Amino acid sequence: MAEALHVMNASETRTGPVRVEAEATSSDEVGGPLDGLSSLFHVVRPKDALRETVGFGKELAQIVVGRSERKPHPKDKRFQDRAWEENVAYKRLLQTYLAWCDSLHGAVSDDPEHWRDFEEIHHAIELLTSTAAPTNTFFGNPAAVKEAFDTGGKSVLRGARHMIEDLRHNGGMPSQVMRKDFRVGENVGVTPGAVVFRNEVLEVIQFTPTTGEVMSRPTLMIPPQINKYYFMDLAPGRSFVEHALSEGIPMLTVSWRNPTRSQRDWDLDTYVDALMEAVDAVIEITESDKLNLVAFCAGGITATALLSHLAEIGDDRISSIAYGVTMLDWYERAPLGRLQRAGTIGMSRVVTQMRGVLPGSQLAGMFSWARPDDLVWRYWVNNYLMGKNPPGFDILAWNNDSTNLPAGLHSQFVDIFFENAMCNGSLEVKGSTVDLSKIEVDNFVTGAVADHLTPWKGCYRTTQLLSGESTFVLSNAGHIASLVNPPGNPKASYRTGPAPGPDPDAWFADSEQSSGTWWTLWAEWVSERSGELQAAPASLGSAAHPPIEPAPGRYVKQDA
Repeated sequence: MAEALHVMNASETRTGPVRVEAEATSSDEVGGPLDGLSSLFHVVRPKDALRETVGFGKELAQIVVGRSERKPHPKDKRFQDRAWEENVAYKRLLQTYLAWCDSLHGAVSDDPEHWRDFEEIHHAIELLTSTAAPTNTFFGNPAAVKEAFDTGGKSVLRGARHMIEDLRHNGGMPSQVMRKDFRVGENVGVTPGAVVFRNEVLEVIQFTPTTGEVMSRPTLMIPPQINKYYFMDLAPGRSFVEHALSEGIPMLTVSWRNPTRSQRDWDLDTYVDALMEAVDAVIEITESDKLNLVAFCAGGITATALLSHLAEIGDDRISSIAYGVTMLDWYERAPLGRLQRAGTIGMSRVVTQMRGVLPGSQLAGMFSWARPDDLVWRYWVNNYLMGKNPPGFDILAWNNDSTNLPAGLHSQFVDIFFENAMCNGSLEVKGSTVDLSKIEVDNFVTGAVADHLTPWKGCYRTTQLLSGESTFVLSNAGHIASLVNPPGNPKASYRTGPAPGPDPDAWFADSEQSSGTWWTLWAEWVSERSGELQAAPASLGSAAHPPIEPAPGRYVKQDA
């Protein structure tokens, strides 16, 4: 079944109807009491487990007598202290830990037909091994012991204070950043502009032009509802908005309201209605016939729902759309598949319905535990064992400035992520079924080579679902770092290739790598679809939509 669906996905034409069946996720098929055991046997075979157990025993014997050559990966920052190499006890502890980790992972087979089972069990092993790392304990971390000795025990006291503070104010999770060092509108999200439209769901911020002439057709940015817009406007020199303005592109952005329990029923219909009003306002303010969209992550899903509705009613005011690390076809392999269990999904729906919202803090925690070494235990060691303050980093400050998801939208996102509702014909928006093949606007799709949430091949798949002319760009880095990727970054690179066909591997083989950022490529692409140059407006807003208040507005400052 899965093999047949994969072939059907790969061979689907871009202009044909998209009706991809999702794998069964009903409680009758995957939610029974033996579901977890069934998953286990798909990817953990007895002979593999036996082989790894025997191998671990042999390796342990070599470690005890000092003959093991096992070493950590050179980039594993947990074991950089010299004691792990020079102290006999620490060295044997490290080698035993590494051998145990390898044996657990070696017992799991990556079966493409049951990749969700593999992702689920692989993640469980990752959580176990990451938690059990000796560096997470005081005496198992030689750097922490040295720090305590060097500071006369002050590092231990500071660590205890940090832990108490996090227990009181951060849900017991180690803080990733000193949030008080970053204030929206003061040192992040500072590009000048004004709120020119506001409804119950969103604000529209128009940014002040920085060039004497601008394109006649504006671009409206749509961020994800699960985050605030200013990750694309972090700081001067690191702002996507600032870069677009410097290229003469008139930029406006949506800033979502942070919903509370009273907005529990907000769903895609609600957000599409709000976006329709925003489009009307932008068209009126800029006196343009059309506008371009640029949407990121889950904002791309919402923008696609809007485009499907506009296609249904014959509204052609959207000229083009650019997607940043957005997946529309969730049949494609993605780490979120590890959560695709009917029991997990059902419980998530029930809890969110009871609360009215999925709290932003819970979302942030889920994403942190998706990468436990980097986003949890790293800060546990730094804050508590070493007694140091968390780093001051604007992206982390934004990442911790979380927002809620209303229960209605959360339920639909669950259907999209875990039942592939956007592609299998089961998702309705504004009374009509979402049909991606009817979306005929030009599209610029980006993926990130190290993305742990929306793998690049899943993002690439979007080029085969829409009917407009597609351009695909593969950026370096991960999910967020690929987006916050300004010019001048010496590590930045991207790949471009031929017109996207059904096979992403074939596209990759024919692609070429260039240094720099996809920002510049997008600016060139959207400028070609933005009309003629004209004098920049002398003021923001219009008579019908005068400025309401300066950027960054009111909604972005609402706490979760």
